[in-house]
Amino acid sequence: MTVNSAPQATAGPRQSVALDSCEALRLLGSVSLGRIVFTRRALPTIRPVNHVLDDGDVVIRTHEGSALTSHTRHAAGSGVVVAYEADAIDPVTHLGWSVVVTGYARLITDPREMARYRALLHPWVKQTMDYAVRIHPDLVTGIRLTAVDEPGVTSGGA
Repeated sequence: MTVNSAPQATAGPRQSVALDSCEALRLLGSVSLGRIVFTRRALPTIRPVNHVLDDGDVVIRTHEGSALTSHTRHAAGSGVVVAYEADAIDPVTHLGWSVVVTGYARLITDPREMARYRALLHPWVKQTMDYAVRIHPDLVTGIRLTAVDEPGVTSGGA
């Protein structure tokens, strides 16, 4: 086992401030990389993916043969339960935010919609991404990590 020997920044105490769902979605839409969490062989699986926020839904591109494509293709009408997380936390100051949306993922099958997402969302990996998945958030949570300005201020829940 290797230990990270890079010098660690010493940031002061932080507090976790809950975000309302509108602010959380706004922040989610301000970045293009996140992590999708879904079940594969009854175990949680996490994949980094790029996304676009479209009318409150998270859309990602997938490919033939991916576990997520297969899962959503064979799902019943409601889709597959997933979580999607994105954040922007400075590694030196330890300030920033984190957002998690939980909801149902469905494969996009409409050819016009798919063409639109091909134009809007360009995968970061060199692989044919012929599919797209839409995640409709049923639960949106988020936190902002802020500096504790006054002694004795306690952190909120995370």
